[in-house]
Amino acid sequence: MSQLGALAASRFAERTREIGLTPSDAGVIRLLGRAPGLSQRSLAERLGAVPSRVVSLIDSLQERGLVERVRSSTDRRNYELHLTDAGQRVLHDLRGIAEKHEKELLAPLSGEQAAQFELLLAQLADGHGLDPDLHRDSVHDGGRSARRKA
Repeated sequence: MSQLGALAASRFAERTREIGLTPSDAGVIRLLGRAPGLSQRSLAERLGAVPSRVVSLIDSLQERGLVERVRSSTDRRNYELHLTDAGQRVLHDLRGIAEKHEKELLAPLSGEQAAQFELLLAQLADGHGLDPDLHRDSVHDGGRSARRKA
């Protein structure tokens, strides 16, 4: 499993690099696409990252015009994070990358085997308390993409 995970991570990093992102950038963009308005603190908790790391990620994404900080209407001390129009376009690109990535990784399996594999992965992820939004496509398609890596 570790070899397959390393292979998947390496290939995904290559694909995201082609559009100027790191896998961490892609994860933040995908999560904000699914949960717009998260605070930096909430985002750090969801990612399992230290808040200072998230601040630098958001700073970088904001400088590139992909994410914006908007003062919270409920707590003026906090900012909500939202994708900009450019960030939404990148999210769309990431969906295509995720589909191509998954298709390539699952190519050795039949359609039935791939569906069973995805169900088993979802069960393992759930059993270990992993956040499904970190590995889920932003567009529901009947659950087929329950655990996409991008």
